[in-house]
Amino acid sequence: MAIAVYPGSFDPFTYGHLDIAIRAAKMFETVHIVVVHNPAKKPRFTATQRLQMITEVLAGKPGNFVVSSFESGLLVDYCKSVSADALVKGVRTNMDLDYELPMAQVNRDLSGIETVFIPADPVHGFVSSSLVKQVADLGGDISKYVPDVVAKALRS
Repeated sequence: MAIAVYPGSFDPFTYGHLDIAIRAAKMFETVHIVVVHNPAKKPRFTATQRLQMITEVLAGKPGNFVVSSFESGLLVDYCKSVSADALVKGVRTNMDLDYELPMAQVNRDLSGIETVFIPADPVHGFVSSSLVKQVADLGGDISKYVPDVVAKALRS
């Protein structure tokens, strides 16, 4: 049974994140979508709110998903706790890869876990959670970038 962990702050969960999750679900029997704490970011939504939105977005989508959070410690420890075979990371640009590759190498060194990089669909490749929040804050239309439940939360 192949298990993958797809970690991220997911603040908010975008159509790009959804695309990576669904594509990962075609490669792995179970995909754990894990809301992780990033000390470098100040989240708009609580971990609980993000978990609820992600769960709602994934309802009825193809794939076996487990949605959870991981607040502190090494991600590889979470991976061990669920017997994960791989980490999944979506990459939009070479800058993403430059950032993710050293982490993938350290994670492999620490635990033996491999990282699978999935290139972003070009339709979503320019969309980041930060950009979505900025457009929403300025009153722009974000319906092309995030599912309805997320758009409603950003507007409230």
